[in-house]
Amino acid sequence: MDKLSKIFASCRQQERAALIIFCSCGFPDLERSEQAIEAAIEAGADIIELGVPFSDPMADGAVIRQASGVALRNGATLAGILDLAARVSHKHPETGFILFSYMNVLFNYGLDRVCRKLSAIGVDGILAVDLPLEEAAELELPCRDNGLHLIPLVSPATSPQRAAAITARATGFVYSVNVCGVTGVREELPAEMAAQLAELKKISPAPVAAGFGVTDGAAARRISQVADGVIVGSAVVKILAREQDFQVSLEESRQFIRELARNCRRCP
Repeated sequence: MDKLSKIFASCRQQERAALIIFCSCGFPDLERSEQAIEAAIEAGADIIELGVPFSDPMADGAVIRQASGVALRNGATLAGILDLAARVSHKHPETGFILFSYMNVLFNYGLDRVCRKLSAIGVDGILAVDLPLEEAAELELPCRDNGLHLIPLVSPATSPQRAAAITARATGFVYSVNVCGVTGVREELPAEMAAQLAELKKISPAPVAAGFGVTDGAAARRISQVADGVIVGSAVVKILAREQDFQVSLEESRQFIRELARNCRRCP
């Protein structure tokens, strides 16, 4: 059983959803983003999405776009992020790690090369935000050859037929987007979310984790009742971006993630 399968199996035994935290690597710089990853794991994150900054992050809302901009201006590169990933995966062999990126960045580095590197340093898979189903084979093949999961995304706008095609060969987990639009906190999640997740779980051979718009513990608790995993990104990055001493923000993010972790437990 691979690491992600073990994580989701363990969470099922504990009657909770896995907590997946997105970290904007290189924000505000590589050293402090590594501290943020360490804090997230200590606070209860089961899986870390290692967000690679990109100059045109079309799927990301204002919070993550701004963090990406800061990271790029401060010199963040994929090579540097892979070095960071090697350090944290070595220190935390039971934590899952997913590289969260856009295809331009991966193409520039080399698809075969990045997959070999990720496998060597203990990262578990890739989530390429802008990779369509019709072109997935070019990354799916090197992922498979190197024992990596290629994490697919399904949104409320995805037809049942296309969702079935997207998830047919899914491993690791399926990322279910809660809302149409970009990442970011929402005041309220859509009422139909539970039904959408239930339908997706029926057809997916892999666990289903839900993200986009998770603002607080109450939202995490609601999602955890129907999904196998809860994904939180912008709400954490927003805390880390507060105009105050970074160590204060770091502690606030740690407390927030602890609250999320407590609320990932399912109701009796």
